Amino acid sequence: MKFKLLLLTLLSSFIMAETITVAVAANVSYAINDLKKEFNKLYPNINVQVILGGTGKLVAQIKHKAPYHILMAANMMYPKKLYESGDAVTRPLVYAQGSLAYLSTKNLDLSKGMELLLSDKVKKIAIANPKTAPYGVASVKALKNAKVYDATKSKFVYGESISQTVIYATKATDIGLIAKSALYSPKMAHFKKDVHWKEVDAKFYTPIDQGIVLLKHGEKSLGASAFYAFIMSKRAKEVFEDFGYSVPAQSN
Repeated sequence: MKFKLLLLTLLSSFIMAETITVAVAANVSYAINDLKKEFNKLYPNINVQVILGGTGKLVAQIKHKAPYHILMAANMMYPKKLYESGDAVTRPLVYAQGSLAYLSTKNLDLSKGMELLLSDKVKKIAIANPKTAPYGVASVKALKNAKVYDATKSKFVYGESISQTVIYATKATDIGLIAKSALYSPKMAHFKKDVHWKEVDAKFYTPIDQGIVLLKHGEKSLGASAFYAFIMSKRAKEVFEDFGYSVPAQSN
C-alpha cells in the first residue's frame, strides 16, 4: 500500500493534462462518478471519459480497436481473455465483488426468496442477458441452483446490461434480478430493503469477481497508469464499499 501511495504522489507531480477513456461495466455506473471525483482530487488535470456498457459488448469494441485505455469488467473471464490475446498488458486483478438482489415495485413477499418467482403474481422477471452481461450469467446460475429456472424461464425479460435490467425491473416487469450496487445510487434511495428489494441468498451463486486490466492502448499513458493504480487503492475501496460491493484484501 505504501508503494501505491508513493506511486500516486510521484505521478501526480508531473502528469500533464490528459484525457483517458475507461470502458466500464454497466453495474459500476452508479459508483463511477464518485470514483472519478476522488481521482480528480489527486489528478485534476486528467479527464476520465467513461464508456458504459455490457462487458461482452465493450470487449467486442476493444477487439475492433476501440481506443480504450482501461477495462473495468463485470467478471474475470473477459479480462483474462484480453490478457491472453495481448489486448491487455496487465494481469487481471479483482477490484470489487458484486452481488445480486431482487427488486420489485409490486406488493410482493420478498422473504420467500426464489420461491416467489414461481408465484402467479410474478408474470415477468427482468434479468440481464447472460450472453452479454456477467450478472446475467450469475442470475441464471442462481435460478438453476434454486431449481426454479425451468419453471420461470418463460417469464424472463432480458436487459442487454444490468442498468437496463434495473429499468425493466422498475418499469416493465413484476420483479428483477439486479446488481445490488444499483440500490446504493441516490436515485434509488426511495426503494427500501425488505420492502422493495432483498439480497439473493449467496448460497445460490458465487460472488461476482470484477476484473480490471490496463489495455494495450493505455500502455504508455501516465494518466491511465494513475487511474489503474487509484482503482486498486484504499480510497477507491471505500467508494466501492459505499455502493454495496465487497473488496478483496489485495485492494488494500
